[in-house]
Amino acid sequence: MLEMRPDCERCGADLPAEAPGGFICSMECTFCAACADKLDDVCPNCGGELMDRPTRSTTLQERYPPSTERKHRAA
Repeated sequence: MLEMRPDCERCGADLPAEAPGGFICSMECTFCAACADKLDDVCPNCGGELMDRPTRSTTLQERYPPSTERKHRAA
């Protein structure tokens, strides 16, 4: 089950689980589309490929809630 992190680790942009626009690597590092593009779709943490993150419907979020822990690291 994907953790569905709530924010971009690079810029802190909100990434709701039900909305498109999130990118993840195999380690679930999470970035917004703009940052993934700037990173050339390569995760700066592990070197993995950043791929489109699937969305999670609000119905499923009740049963399988997304993470609320923010991972953004202020520069």
